Amino acid sequence: KENMKKLRKIIINSVFQTDLSEQIKTATKESHVRAENTELMLSFQRGQVTLPQFKLLLCSLHEIYTALEEEMDRNRDHPAVAPIYFPQELSRLESIEKDLAFFYGPEWREQIRTPAATKRYAHRLRQQIGRENPELLVAHAYTRYLGDLSGGQVLGRIAQKSMGLKGSEGLSFFAFPGVSSPNLFKQLYRSRMNSIELAQEERESVLQEAATAFELNIQVNVCPSDLGGLLITTFLLILYVLFPVRRQRFVGFFLALVTVTMGVYAF
Repeated sequence: KENMKKLRKIIINSVFQTDLSEQIKTATKESHVRAENTELMLSFQRGQVTLPQFKLLLCSLHEIYTALEEEMDRNRDHPAVAPIYFPQELSRLESIEKDLAFFYGPEWREQIRTPAATKRYAHRLRQQIGRENPELLVAHAYTRYLGDLSGGQVLGRIAQKSMGLKGSEGLSFFAFPGVSSPNLFKQLYRSRMNSIELAQEERESVLQEAATAFELNIQVNVCPSDLGGLLITTFLLILYVLFPVRRQRFVGFFLALVTVTMGVYAF
């Protein structure tokens, strides 16, 4: 409740600004800081990104961008989406699929796993936004595309060094060949965003959704394996009910088993 009060205050203050891009920046300032301090982002900052971390990130990005770009394409003529529709410059799906094929091989579609937090994110993009409130795509496109464009080159170099990769293979996600100058393009993008005409209620909804977009990304980055947690919980619940006499022995055994299983899952 306290966080919601803070967010409402930020949104109320930000509506007095005129530029939508600046309003979103203000409304998501606190969430932005939290996003930078997730375990995954801290690994990037330390230059210690592991291959399992990166592969799981790619799996999540594939699910998110599949949903986002499907909805952007489907709503490309919507008055709130058309000004920021840059498929040639920004689309990430093809690049992500190249990276997945590099790490998993040609049969990557059968091997990748998607955490539940990521599925929730994609479901929101498809059902609650793309089909019902397309104007809210502005918030998600801004959060994902401009964030990836801003940190792409730096994060790509960190990932390359951390994982000992030679050349650019496996790092296509970080490259934006259709953007010659990231800074100039971001200026153009923000200008297009600021030109979108929104009623006051719609504008406030976009600001709220921008904060939600950050929260969804935070959940993806800090909960890389909902499947693992589900397995542990299920195993322990079964043991607790079925083996009341030897709980400690069986719990220890299955914890070890699930730990090994999770190691395999991560790869």
